[in-house]
Amino acid sequence: MSDEIINRVAQSQLMTIDLEQLYPKGQSAVLDIAQWLDDGIVLREKEFRAQLKAQDWTAYDGQWVALYCSTDAILPAWAPLLVSSYLQPFARKVFWGSLEEMEVQFFCEEIRLFDCSPYIDKAVIIKGCSEKSVPRQAYIELILKLQYVAKSVFYGEACSSVPLYKKK
Repeated sequence: MSDEIINRVAQSQLMTIDLEQLYPKGQSAVLDIAQWLDDGIVLREKEFRAQLKAQDWTAYDGQWVALYCSTDAILPAWAPLLVSSYLQPFARKVFWGSLEEMEVQFFCEEIRLFDCSPYIDKAVIIKGCSEKSVPRQAYIELILKLQYVAKSVFYGEACSSVPLYKKK
C-alpha cells in the first residue's frame, strides 16, 4: 500500500465558476430623489431642475449608483431620467432601485455577457462560498445559461458538491 496522498480534486476535470469574480469593482452609492422634493413628496419642476443643476455630481465619479425615492411620492416618469442625465458623465452606471436590486441587475447583466464557450461539454462547479454576498438570482441566471452548454453542473466545492444538472 502506498503512503502517497493523491489529490483527486486537483486531478479532476471539473471547471469552477466563482461568481464573486464578477462582483463590481469600485464604490457603490445610493441616491434618494426625495431630497429634491417639497416635504419629500411634491415635485415642483422649476425647483427640482434648479436643485439638480446646483448639485455637485462629481461626488459620484466612477461609482455604481442606485437611484430611488424613499417616500411615497408619485414621481413623473421623466424625474429619474433627468437625474440620470446629470449622473451620466460621472457615474460608472446608474440603476433604479435599492442597493440590493442594483446588485441583482448588475449580476444579471454580467451573466448575460458571460462567455460560456469554455464550458461546452464540461463538468462545471458553481462555487458556493464567497466573502461577498452574491445575489441568489445571479446563481439562477448562471445555471439557466450553463444548462445549454455544460455536460453537468454542480454547486458548492469540489470536495462536497451538490449535483444540479446532467445532460441527457
